[in-house]
Amino acid sequence: MERRKVIAGNWKMNMLPNEAIDFIQNLTPLVKNTKSEVILCVPYIDLFYALLNVQDTNIKIGAQNMHFEENGAYTGEVSGKMLKSIGVEYVIIGHSERRQYFAETDDTVNKKIKAAFKYELKPIVCVGETLEQQEKGETAEVITLQTRLALDGLSKEQVKNTIIAYEPIWAIGTGKTATAEDANNSIKEIRKEITKIYGKDVAECVIIQYGGSVKSGNAKELFTKSDIDGGLVGGASLNAEEFSKIVNFEAEE
Repeated sequence: MERRKVIAGNWKMNMLPNEAIDFIQNLTPLVKNTKSEVILCVPYIDLFYALLNVQDTNIKIGAQNMHFEENGAYTGEVSGKMLKSIGVEYVIIGHSERRQYFAETDDTVNKKIKAAFKYELKPIVCVGETLEQQEKGETAEVITLQTRLALDGLSKEQVKNTIIAYEPIWAIGTGKTATAEDANNSIKEIRKEITKIYGKDVAECVIIQYGGSVKSGNAKELFTKSDIDGGLVGGASLNAEEFSKIVNFEAEE
């Protein structure tokens, strides 16, 4: 089956509301004819402004994290119910920076995915190996385990609607990229793991992105591989023109 390409920008801790508005106004005409799904995952303070400014465009808005509880004494946290209430569609869960700096675990990732589905948010779930794990040849083992634990207890329908972002940690923000071949092979391993647990029909539906120093110069090579269904783009998503070239990779030479 033909899976759609999904290209998501992860702004991380960047962009004030006025900058977000300018960015969206600049990006909109540049991506209006793309066949790919376009998502911007913006900081919490930008969400409302971003949502207002993408009305009548083909750009979707996502958050970068959420709590797994609906409400309560969790100072500084935002719940799926809150995100849903303002019209957010997507949420990144388990990004390596959340795992590394904010004590995110496979268990909390799993809880957050379940909470995302409870509030009809579409999760973009990140998995990826460290440089040390890669050098030891443990990539497949690490990413398939992370995938298995993340999806634990989900229904087939929920798994079909989960986006997985394979992001080798050693390639995030470093300028290093896994070769298109290696990235595709790792994503095949993830798909194989999903096939094992949920069956081939489910695995063939799951969108699996590549992330890790994606830019306009390597997007086409990556996104035209058999199993890579677009990308989760960090630094290059902060420039509207550069990001539009990634989104429009099919037109880029």
